[in-house]
Amino acid sequence: MVNRPRSALRLGMSPLLLWAIPFFVVTLVAEALWARRARTLRPYELKDTATSLSLGIVHLGVAALAGGAVLVLWGWVHDHRLFDLRADAWWSWVLLLFLEDLTYYVWHRTSHEVRFFWASHVNHHSSTAYNLSTALRQSVTDPLTGHVFWLPLVLLGFHPLMVVTQQAVSLLYQYLLHTEAVGRLPGVIEAVFNTPSHHRVHHGSNAAYLDRNHAGIFIIWDRLFGTFVPEREPVVYGLTKDLGTFNFLTVAFHEWAAIGRDVKRAKSVREVLGAVFGPPGWQADGRGETSAVLRARVPR
Repeated sequence: MVNRPRSALRLGMSPLLLWAIPFFVVTLVAEALWARRARTLRPYELKDTATSLSLGIVHLGVAALAGGAVLVLWGWVHDHRLFDLRADAWWSWVLLLFLEDLTYYVWHRTSHEVRFFWASHVNHHSSTAYNLSTALRQSVTDPLTGHVFWLPLVLLGFHPLMVVTQQAVSLLYQYLLHTEAVGRLPGVIEAVFNTPSHHRVHHGSNAAYLDRNHAGIFIIWDRLFGTFVPEREPVVYGLTKDLGTFNFLTVAFHEWAAIGRDVKRAKSVREVLGAVFGPPGWQADGRGETSAVLRARVPR
């Protein structure tokens, strides 16, 4: 069974994402037209949207190039799996739904709390707009590093094609969260699922919202692990320090460049490790403005 999904995985993604491209185009155009008519929505900005779409296209290209290596690694790990969690058993998919979502939470939270992974993820948060095009503002470098978080699922016994299929389902679900056109949903839904309201908080640069609501499909992980915050104050989108540019290279690689500068200035192994693996904003002198420091300043 290991050999069957190889043609799909050579692209580094599930075919579901490729088949969804027409859906992305139609919904983007529909939201953009709606935003022009609805005074409550911010109109699409051409340069911002172009940057988001460019990053999404390059992300697909990098994922396709990295797909072969990912396939080899995941296939080898699956050959040494602990259990057989077969695709023809319905309960395997239910179990995978929750375990993959928990894995996504771990990856997403790590991508905010460890600078090495934040360097890949930061461009997704660099837009000061919040619409469906923002969902496509994906990382150029994450396909080279992020896949390691899902290896335990393959080792556990889920076939690689099952894992990438569930990843695609999660990403398609999350695409619809990137909008201001949907307000709060009924309480039961808001209590269990990630919603546009919850994800707007995640994209906020407000101090109270930093590194909160990392959910993929289920918001229950944030509630369980203490990272949930409801949408209260108006959301200010973007980074705590705006890039001030739509330049593709700057948006995609600015944090990697900053890490390189900090490593070059480091005076010890401790400072090198802190610059690479510490939280974003970390400084050797303890004066860095990390998310935890900024949140602590918020009046209670």
